Amino acid sequence: MKLLLIEDDPSLVAQLSEKLTQAGFYVDASLNGEEGLYRSREYQYDLAIIDLGLPNMSGIEVITQLRKENITIPILVLTARSSWQDKVHALNAGADDYLVKPFQLEELIARVQAMLRRAGGYANSELTQGPIKLDLHSQEVLVHDNSVSLTAFEYKLVQYFMLHPNKVASKAVLADYLYEEELERDSNVIEVLVARLRQKLDPDNQIKPIETLRGRGYRFSVKA
Repeated sequence: MKLLLIEDDPSLVAQLSEKLTQAGFYVDASLNGEEGLYRSREYQYDLAIIDLGLPNMSGIEVITQLRKENITIPILVLTARSSWQDKVHALNAGADDYLVKPFQLEELIARVQAMLRRAGGYANSELTQGPIKLDLHSQEVLVHDNSVSLTAFEYKLVQYFMLHPNKVASKAVLADYLYEEELERDSNVIEVLVARLRQKLDPDNQIKPIETLRGRGYRFSVKA
């Protein structure tokens, strides 16, 4: 899953990026609101973590603008302000949750995971589509209760599909999800990954979980 972190403290950015990466997330970071707003418009993210006390363009302004533009990603607010009025202001602007500084990194990760589950319509860390199961905590994938060995990119691809079932995903969207911003993207790689994933998830060609839509991309759909 891909996160956008908008925080003006470089040391906190480095710390959060490291811990979130260790937890299995891709993290893009912006040190100011203007850049963060630009990234959120240009790239697809699963969740944004936004500090309220940003210079020039405040976190509230970023959130308000995102919601005005119908960018609906879940937003977790970081704030040093502990008054209930500030929390209400952030939630009314369009934030989904907040965390008051200082905080434990474990709580931040737990809140991010919970928000992502809610956004995907899941009540716990296990995603299920037919005989395919994915545990967001252990990052284990099972088919008919048998563990499937996946590379990091294969796992992230099936994770995207499981979080977005029955939705069409273009090669460009999948490449943006899989690769960091500065890395060169190749649509042919997506085709190879999808082919490998089909073989690993459905070696007998019985489930047929990934449908190819010519000229549009792929759709993940599994019958119960």
